[in-house]
Amino acid sequence: MRYASQNLRSGELRLLDGPPPGASSGAVVIQTQATLVSAGTERMLVDFGRANLLAKARQQPDRVRDVLDKAVSEGIAETITAVRSKLAQPIALGYANAGVALEVGAGVRGISVGDLVASNGGHAEVVSVPATLAVPVPAGVPPEQACFATVAAIGLQGLRLARPELGERFVVTGLGLIGLIATQLLVASGCEVLGIDPDEGRRKLAEGFGARTARPGDAAEGAADAFSRSRGVDGVIVCASTTSSDPIREAARMSRRRGRIVLVGVTGLDLDRSEFYEKELTFQVSSSYGPGRYDPSYESGVDYPFGLVRWTAGRNMEAAIAAIACGRLDVAALTTHDYAFDDAAAAYDALVEDRSALGIVLRYGNADAVVGEPVLAATVSIPGRRAVRAEGIAVVGAGNFATRTLLPAIGRTGRAVTTVVARSGVAAGMAADAVGAVAVANVDAMLGDANIGAVFVATRHDSHADLASRSLRAGKAVYVEKPLAVTCEQLSGLVAAVEELQETEGGVPVITVGFNRRFAPITVRMKSLLASASGPKAVVITVNAGRIPANHWTHDPEAGGGRILGEGCHFIDLARHLVGHPISDVSTRFLGQTPTDDTATVSLGFDDGSTAEVHYLANGSARFPKERVEVFCQGQVLANDNFKVLKTYSWPKTRTMRLLKRDKGHDASVAAFLDAARSGGPSPIPWDELIEVSRIAIRAARL
Repeated sequence: MRYASQNLRSGELRLLDGPPPGASSGAVVIQTQATLVSAGTERMLVDFGRANLLAKARQQPDRVRDVLDKAVSEGIAETITAVRSKLAQPIALGYANAGVALEVGAGVRGISVGDLVASNGGHAEVVSVPATLAVPVPAGVPPEQACFATVAAIGLQGLRLARPELGERFVVTGLGLIGLIATQLLVASGCEVLGIDPDEGRRKLAEGFGARTARPGDAAEGAADAFSRSRGVDGVIVCASTTSSDPIREAARMSRRRGRIVLVGVTGLDLDRSEFYEKELTFQVSSSYGPGRYDPSYESGVDYPFGLVRWTAGRNMEAAIAAIACGRLDVAALTTHDYAFDDAAAAYDALVEDRSALGIVLRYGNADAVVGEPVLAATVSIPGRRAVRAEGIAVVGAGNFATRTLLPAIGRTGRAVTTVVARSGVAAGMAADAVGAVAVANVDAMLGDANIGAVFVATRHDSHADLASRSLRAGKAVYVEKPLAVTCEQLSGLVAAVEELQETEGGVPVITVGFNRRFAPITVRMKSLLASASGPKAVVITVNAGRIPANHWTHDPEAGGGRILGEGCHFIDLARHLVGHPISDVSTRFLGQTPTDDTATVSLGFDDGSTAEVHYLANGSARFPKERVEVFCQGQVLANDNFKVLKTYSWPKTRTMRLLKRDKGHDASVAAFLDAARSGGPSPIPWDELIEVSRIAIRAARL
């Protein structure tokens, strides 16, 4: 396995090979999915490594005294050799890690093999950490956010020492990564916050989290006086990194009598006693992420008793992860850079050269395998097919999509729906009556009907995977209206059902998902044209989705999974289809913090170097066209305007394609499924692509 290291003499960063660690007693071995580069601690290390010897000496005056003492006692030549040898030794970097537990040592409780965990492991493909500093990650928190747990715990420990209470007014000095985390946690605690930092961009971030802000110096003290109504603030969290003592002096002047000052960052400590004496101020220095840190026994896996030490370093990490999971702590907004682990050197260059850098995330090659739930393999076997002879067709669900789109599309194939299943007898009856079918309210009765060979699943999203599995086990072909599943657990259950059927039955009836846009005439034309274009492509998909009521079930994370999953998966699949290569990574940026999180940009990367941006927008005008798909490649452009017009730019011997009306491929998708079900031929959409797109969509919705 590889790990990131730095040569302290030259400052060079390299990825070195080493043997993977084993699980000792009280420890957990983790296969890394993502790590966070600390903008504070690691920047100082890199700056130190890249400095010349004189600058190194200035940064480490205590070590200079040690060197001089050694020179006196052992001689100059030997001292120089020792110093050079020490600086030439590479040091491992990093302390904020998230990944999958590969091995669990004796005595470890609460963590099992396969769990996604956050730890203080370094930048390495495999790490071994004490169980006291490894915490399970709640479902829904991706590795790229879970790796913030350790750094977030540093800010949280500062708050523990400051003891904020509801309604108090706090100042946070230094709005770097930890300062912005402390700001969010204080706001979540019901405090009012004034953030102080010279950087305008960081002040704006803090304002977005609910804080007021000011620049350092006299302006800050005046702002604090107004902020506290001339009473003095209740507390100051100092997260600045500087050799100056000014932040502590300013904190003392801002504070009320018996106010609390906690130093989380690094500052000078040349203090004026009178400022602290007259107000009886409390001043503490926060040590890393909590009790246990730097205690050899604790860091060997021996925990402190819960009843005696409520908040240890590990339990602070656990609380930080919980805050991320429930949305009280937004670390996605703090992620400014994203690099593959192979490009770690470039990440550290950015750390030094870009002073606006906050959260720099390193992704590892297997990062898409985990999304906070049971691990789903990145590749799945493609099942063998078997034909379904029964001609009957059942539709499960009688909502708007089923009645207005699916039932008419089935009818236009010349086939007849024989059964409509819905929990509401009225809805089922009305839908069945419209097509001359039988209405039932019992899924089991439908599954036991040997005359039914194909099932269309158009129920709420959380039931899709289970109904698909049960239908396949009953020997029926399945068309699942998107999404295929809401969680990775549901998806892995469906995969297991398919693999079991393939092993026991020698084949599986056709299963597909209603990704109808693949089958639209304009998409078919685009795919045909792109077949002659080599090289990576850039796909831009804009969806003017419009708003739906905040209380609609689609927004429910359990029933619907949210619109980015429930509807956005359509466009992830479309991009995958147009590019024609597997998706290698995904990230999502939501617009603001909307109650329903249905306005976002999903960014996709592909194995061949292609990219796609899916802009799913619920904040647009209904007058604007609903969908637009553009593909850029080799000096050429294809522009799909609302699945009605296809314009080509610099494409030889092609003309604009215009349809009389918009066609998003519903009829063709349904017809292709029914043909495959009857013949036992290939699925209209390859099985491995269905699982790939479903897994990526689940992850995109949760980033």
